[in-house]
Amino acid sequence: MNPLVLVLFAVISYGVAALISWLGRKDERDSLRLAGVISAFGGVFGVLAGVSTIVGHYDSADFALATRCVVNMDMLSALMVVVISIVTMAASIYSINYLKEYLGKSGWKINILFNIFAAAMTVLVISANVITFMVFMEVVSIASWLIVISDGSLASRKAGLNYFIVDHIASFLIMAAFLILSINAHSYDFSAFTTTPLSAGFASLTFLLALVGFGIKSAGVGLHGWLIKAYPISPSYCSTLISCVMVKIGIYGILKFSIIFLGATQLWWGFLILIFGAVSSVLGVMYALAEHDIKRLLAYHTIENIGIILIGVGVSMIGIASHHPVLALLGLLGGLYHLLNHAIFKGLLCLGSGSIVYRMHTKDMDKMGGLGKTMPKTAIAFLIGTLAICALPPFNGFVSEWFIYQSLFSMGKVGTAANMLFGPFGMVMLALTGALACMCFVKVYGICFTGAPKTEQAANTREVGAGMTTATTMLAILCIVLGVGSPWIAPYFSDIASSILHLGPVPVATGSAVYPAVADQAILSTPVIAIMLALLALVPALLLYVFRQRRLVRRQQGDPWACGYQYEQRMTVSAEGITRPMRHMFSLIYDNRPKQSLIDRHVLPHLFAVADGSQLNGRKVCIMCCAAALFVVLFFPFISGVSC
Repeated sequence: MNPLVLVLFAVISYGVAALISWLGRKDERDSLRLAGVISAFGGVFGVLAGVSTIVGHYDSADFALATRCVVNMDMLSALMVVVISIVTMAASIYSINYLKEYLGKSGWKINILFNIFAAAMTVLVISANVITFMVFMEVVSIASWLIVISDGSLASRKAGLNYFIVDHIASFLIMAAFLILSINAHSYDFSAFTTTPLSAGFASLTFLLALVGFGIKSAGVGLHGWLIKAYPISPSYCSTLISCVMVKIGIYGILKFSIIFLGATQLWWGFLILIFGAVSSVLGVMYALAEHDIKRLLAYHTIENIGIILIGVGVSMIGIASHHPVLALLGLLGGLYHLLNHAIFKGLLCLGSGSIVYRMHTKDMDKMGGLGKTMPKTAIAFLIGTLAICALPPFNGFVSEWFIYQSLFSMGKVGTAANMLFGPFGMVMLALTGALACMCFVKVYGICFTGAPKTEQAANTREVGAGMTTATTMLAILCIVLGVGSPWIAPYFSDIASSILHLGPVPVATGSAVYPAVADQAILSTPVIAIMLALLALVPALLLYVFRQRRLVRRQQGDPWACGYQYEQRMTVSAEGITRPMRHMFSLIYDNRPKQSLIDRHVLPHLFAVADGSQLNGRKVCIMCCAAALFVVLFFPFISGVSC
């Protein structure tokens, strides 16, 4: 079956789920459950469409060109459809239990927006011309904005307005980049952009406009303020799509412009993206370390992982510009693999943290503790997610970062002195990021799931419903499969990268091992690592079994004792205590973080109805939002003046 037909089925499923949510608004319980099941089937159709395209090397570009079709399914689009569909499927299953919290609180409206959001992102990544791309990008923006403000509080409306303004600044920059390409090619079709090159000056201008525009949408460091405000305040299953999928649209746009449309012809573009990615990864995880709010902490880790993906993209662009195709393929392979992996393990952590907040009704980690005993299924899944995001073997995060490391090693060995300088720079930044991520998630897991409960509320928690645990378990299994199964999965990412770079097949796996295109540089076998780790775990289990009777008799129980003082609850390790040395050591960075964004300081005050900022002027906000949305949607068909 044509993969585009499967995508159509996915979009229809999301549409039916939204319709059922609306029709059942007076009896939400059953209608929202049914909508969740249908949305999940939409995700299944999307996964089938993407996987069949990648496995079958299907490309509908010629068909789209011949029929002037507004959508096209190539290998990169297929990967994006897989990413969107997997997370949407998990979030839909999760919503079956999660939306009980919103019964009688307009849960049906949130679910309609969720399905529109998922459908619009799916169509956006298969768009074949500018008009389709911009229209669905605007639908994504409006749906996600309405989700952010769905609880109606002043805080959510401020966060939503901040997001809307920043997101539309990004849209205007992207429109300007598209305008240059459209005028040059006398066409809105993406296929025309690749065959009509720009002059060097206009190419650089287009690249910078697209980088900043999509950099805002992907929440790179310095452009990330909207994510930290919007993500924590949104319903957990919707915010998972924002943090794990929507930001990938930014990466998709950077790839589309930099490599596919402009051909990555200039070397400094790759170095700029490499530096941007490296700084994003380190600062993202450093900011995360200072957080006590579990959802804000995870939002900062999105910035970190976007940075890691951009490191791979930057290396690839350096390889293209310096005519080293293997280097280009390695960087892109690592970046694309991490793009999928981040969506999986971050989706797991977002939904897992949502389960915690669902039971605790707080995001403050210092009020948790001991949840591993009361929520064991969530705890195990969350632990797998933390191991994956820390890039520990044999999980998926380790494999993709290993490929990015190998691309940086290769970069240090070829090309100019700049390559030999920035290759080690990237490795050091990536290693620092990994170490800080481990420290951060030791804090998160230790504070939330281990030890004694810090509050009565934590002591009285219980496991969440089957739908929520099924979703997190499914993603946890995928973290293992994408890691241990890398020798059989990595070749498909090599095919995707080869397709984007117009290269022939490049082998990266043999038997149960992967290697970075050149087998004598390094080799990695995650199945062997998994078996060895399992055997190592058996040794203490065997010792415990043999000696348990003798040791249990001698076990002492009683109140803990602390250096001559009776133990008190406030002696428990806190989130702040763990990271205090870090905050002291890097006080220059932490103390100089801007407290407010430029939007908060210079734009929002003009939209308040009263001077103290306690009420927004609804009329002004409505006029501004409608004008911005209409401008984005109507610019290319009616305003741009481009004759195509």
